Amino acid sequence: MTQVETNPQAGDAVRGVPEGAGPRVSGDRSSGGARDGHDGVRGKGLGGNSVGLVGSAVIGVSTVAPVYCLTSTLGPTAGEVGLQMPAIFLAGFLPMLLVAFAYRELNKVMPDCGTSFTWTVKAFGPRLGWMCGWGLVVATIIVLSNLAGVATSYFWLLAGELTGSAAITALDDSKPVHILTCLALIALATLVSYRGMTATKGVQYALVGLQLVVLALFVGMALSKAGGGLPEFAGAVDFSWSWFNPFSVGSFAAFTAGLSLSIFMYWGWDACLTANEETTGSEKTPGRAALIAMVVLVGSYLATAVAVQMAVGTGDKGLGLGNPETSDNVFAALAGPVMGPFLGILLFVAVVASATASLQTTFIPVARTVLAMSAYEALPASYARVNPRFKSPGRATVHAGVATGLFYTVMTLVSENVLLDTIYALGLMICFYYALTSFACAWYFRRELTASVRDAFFKGVFPVLGGVLLAAVFCKTLYDMWDPAYGSGSSVFGVGSVFVIGVGLLLVGVVVMLVMQRRSPAFFRGEVLTKDTPALVVQD
Repeated sequence: MTQVETNPQAGDAVRGVPEGAGPRVSGDRSSGGARDGHDGVRGKGLGGNSVGLVGSAVIGVSTVAPVYCLTSTLGPTAGEVGLQMPAIFLAGFLPMLLVAFAYRELNKVMPDCGTSFTWTVKAFGPRLGWMCGWGLVVATIIVLSNLAGVATSYFWLLAGELTGSAAITALDDSKPVHILTCLALIALATLVSYRGMTATKGVQYALVGLQLVVLALFVGMALSKAGGGLPEFAGAVDFSWSWFNPFSVGSFAAFTAGLSLSIFMYWGWDACLTANEETTGSEKTPGRAALIAMVVLVGSYLATAVAVQMAVGTGDKGLGLGNPETSDNVFAALAGPVMGPFLGILLFVAVVASATASLQTTFIPVARTVLAMSAYEALPASYARVNPRFKSPGRATVHAGVATGLFYTVMTLVSENVLLDTIYALGLMICFYYALTSFACAWYFRRELTASVRDAFFKGVFPVLGGVLLAAVFCKTLYDMWDPAYGSGSSVFGVGSVFVIGVGLLLVGVVVMLVMQRRSPAFFRGEVLTKDTPALVVQD
C-alpha cells in the first residue's frame, strides 16, 4: 500500500505514479539518488552517489571513443580540408562547447537522467520533447552497432598481429564469424552496463587510461619522426600556425563536410549528464565533468592532428592521410612505421579498448533516456523497472542490447551499403537533438536572461548560438543527403539512400509517438511532465 502526499513546496495538485513505474522517493536533490525535484522531475530508483567528478568525466571521454574516432576520421577529414584539419577540429568543438553550457545550466535545476527528453518537454511540450528523446535513442542504437562492428574488426586484426597469422586476420571477412563475434561483444557490454555504474566505472578507468596513454605515446613518436628524412615519411610537413585558420579551407562545401565529421568526433560527451542521478553532487558535478571531457577531447584531437600532419602530411600517396587506400583506418597504416612492430601492436590494442569502452558506456544514455521516458509515461511502464540489486535500468539496458544486435545483424546481412548509409545518417540525429536541447535551455530560462550578464550568456546567448550552428549543419546535411552520391552512392527512386534513411528514422519516431499518444494520452496532454507539475512524495 502506498501513500501519496503533496510536496509542500510544489503546489496543490497531485498526480499518481503509474503502476510498474517503480517507487518515487523524495530526497536531497544534490545526493544523486532517487528523488522528486522541485520542477516535477521524478526519482527513478537509480543508485545515487555511485560516480564522482573524475568517474563522470571518464565516462564522457569513453563514450566519445577518441582513439576510434581518430583512426576512422583523420583520413576523411584530411581528404576534405587538407592541412586545415586542426582548424576543423576547433570549429567542431565550438558548437559542442556551447551546447555543453546549455546542458550544464539545465542540469543544475533538473538533474534528471532523461536529459534532452525531460528538458525539452519542460520547455516546449510533450511532442517535441518526445521526438528529441527519440532522436537520442536512435542515434545511440546506430552508434552502438557501429562500435560493435569496429571492435570486432580490430579484435581479429589484433589477433592476427599477435599470432602473425593472416588466416586469423581474415576471419573477420567471414560474415558468420564477424556477426557472432560482434554479438558476443554486445552481450558482454550489455552485461557490464546491467551491473550498474560501479561496475561500469571500474572497467572504464582501465580502458580510457590505456587508450590515452597509448595515444600520447603515438603523438610523441610521430613528432620524433617528423623531418627525420626517412623515405616512408617523405610527405612530412613543417608546422604552421595557418593550420588553425578555418578561413583557409578551400571551399564552403569542404568546410561543412569537414565540420560534419568533426561534430561526430565529439558526440557522446553528454553521457556524463545522463548519469546525473547516480553522480555525487548531481546538480553540478555532471556539468563540470562534461566540460573536463570536452577539454581532454579537443586537446587529444589537436595534438594528434598536428603530429600526424608533421610526420606524414595530407597527401594521397604512401602514408599520407589523404591516401584513399588507408584513409578509413589511419592507425592501422601508421602503427608500424611510427611506433615499430612491437609498440605498434599497442595502437591496435588502444583502438580495441576505445571501441569496446565506448560500446559499454554508450548503453548509459540510451537506457536511462528510455527509463525516463517510461517513468513519465511516454513509453510502456515496464521500461521504468530498476534492478533492485544493481540499481540500474535493467530491462531498458537489455532491450537496447538486443535492438543493437538485431539492427547490426540485419543491416550486415541485407547490405553493407545500407549499414554505411545508416552511419552517415547519424549526423542528422545528433544535430537534431543537440540543437533542440540548446533552444530548450534558452526558452526554459527566458525569464531569467536579464537577471545578470552571466545568465544572459550562459543561459541564452551561448545555447542559442550553439543551437543555430547545429541547426545550420542539420539543414546543410539534409540538403546534401538528397544527392545519391552522398554516402555509399545508392539511391531510392533517385533520392539518396542516406536521406531516405535519416528522414525515414525520424518519421518512424512520429509513428511510434502517435501510437504512444493513444496508449498514454495523459503525457501527451501535458498532465505528467510540465512546468506546473508538482513534485511527488511517495512513501511505501
